[in-house]
Amino acid sequence: MRKTLTATAFVLAAALVTGCGGGEEKSADDSKTNTPAAGKTAEKTDEPKETGGDTVEQGSSHEVTIAVEGTGKSNVMYTLDDSDFAEVDLPWKKTATIAARGAERKVGRLVIVTPGNMTAVDGKIVAGRCSITVDGETVAESKDDSGKPCSYKLK
Repeated sequence: MRKTLTATAFVLAAALVTGCGGGEEKSADDSKTNTPAAGKTAEKTDEPKETGGDTVEQGSSHEVTIAVEGTGKSNVMYTLDDSDFAEVDLPWKKTATIAARGAERKVGRLVIVTPGNMTAVDGKIVAGRCSITVDGETVAESKDDSGKPCSYKLK
């Protein structure tokens, strides 16, 4: 019985090792998608990117900053060059350079930041205030402590 279980385990391990190989590895940077700011014209670069045998045209780059104002710690959920949900020290900001690729040049990409709760100076629990800046121009910001997310569609 023991020999049968051992042999079965070796056969399964060999099958797993054989089945898992042969795939093409992708780096974390390859999976990130990028877009330009709305109202800006995407420009074709001299060197199109190639992915999986297809040529993808890339537009001009834009600097996008998301920020949450307040004091203390808060949970923040965001989508920029990547997506994350993290506990951060306030005030907090993250900046990324985003360039349009392929169909994103027409349909755009949603940039969003959702502030979490924090304790205000008077002891009340309120949401942090958020903002989105594209190429130095504020394009979205919260005006109150409602906790509504700031969002902007880059095209």
